Amino acid sequence: MRVALNLVYLVPGETGGMEVYARELIPRLAALPGLELVCLVNREAAADGDAPWGNAVPLEVVPVHARNRVEWVRGEQQHVPRIAAAASADLIHSLASTAPLRSAMKRITTIHDLNYKLVPDAHFGLRALGMRVLVPASARRSDRILVDAESTKRDLGSLLGTPLGKIDVAPLGVTPSPPVTPTPEAELRARLELGEGEVLLTVSAKRPHKNLLRLLEAVALLESKPTVVLPGYPTPHEAELRERAAALGVRAVFPAWVSAEDLEGLYALATAFVFPSLAEGFGLPVLEAMARGVPVACSDRSSLPEVAGDAAILFDPFDPRAIADALRRIPGEAERLREAGRAQAARFTWERCAELTHAAYVRTLAA
Repeated sequence: MRVALNLVYLVPGETGGMEVYARELIPRLAALPGLELVCLVNREAAADGDAPWGNAVPLEVVPVHARNRVEWVRGEQQHVPRIAAAASADLIHSLASTAPLRSAMKRITTIHDLNYKLVPDAHFGLRALGMRVLVPASARRSDRILVDAESTKRDLGSLLGTPLGKIDVAPLGVTPSPPVTPTPEAELRARLELGEGEVLLTVSAKRPHKNLLRLLEAVALLESKPTVVLPGYPTPHEAELRERAAALGVRAVFPAWVSAEDLEGLYALATAFVFPSLAEGFGLPVLEAMARGVPVACSDRSSLPEVAGDAAILFDPFDPRAIADALRRIPGEAERLREAGRAQAARFTWERCAELTHAAYVRTLAA
């Protein structure tokens, strides 16, 4: 079986969870017997010399710059089918929710979420328009669909009318801690101006559907006043978050980017990890915090109850008082949450994700 992996979307360092998905899944797929892979990458990704495409798996360059959304779509719709055919692929697997709409070969698409419908402000500009047009069309035209969670499978059935028998669930895995030395706590506290008190960590894009405004409102209700650390690349929404934190008197720190060493140091010093998102296709940050033994409180919406199980304190993300109540419970349940979180995270592996993905390939070609 020869599979062309459509990675035309992937700009290294700028694609978030879908980049993690590709980087972790590809080497596990490459290790499976009887499966040959070729990665179809844009010009930005082709220049990354430390990636599984081009190292673990051969690559073919799609002649577009994917930072330009129009070029991304053109590359996916025009060039990917042509290059996959020239590579003698049996199947095209598109990893980022959209796919070529016309091709003579079989197609399987991973649709990570339907946030463009569930939380329309999750995407901006041309990307928002593209998702509204291309995700439903890709769901119709693909021979099979892969999703990360049962909740997305249900959403596809109810919102797009996708036959449930066409959909396979392949939960993601936990990304191992990188082999780095965490930045010492004293250094992080001084450099990021965290003070000496408790620290709440949340790792997510600064976008409205991540619900960080309500998190700040919840922290303002607490008797203790922890520092909230919100790392992530800047977005237009960040200015609103900063203004709201100042108005509420909440101490919040917004590092734009943190190194692997700094992130591991933040996990180590954090009192808790909080994830108030309104909609998630999976919620990898929850599992990554659990794997590191950080007590977790998270939203009770979309896929997050599936991912967290009973290893997190769940809350209604629309209610700042409910978020605050969950945060108040953490000190008394911290040891249980640490133990349960590590056990829950251990259930999710990239090897299992690869096996389920391969099984979906077999179903696609057999149909």
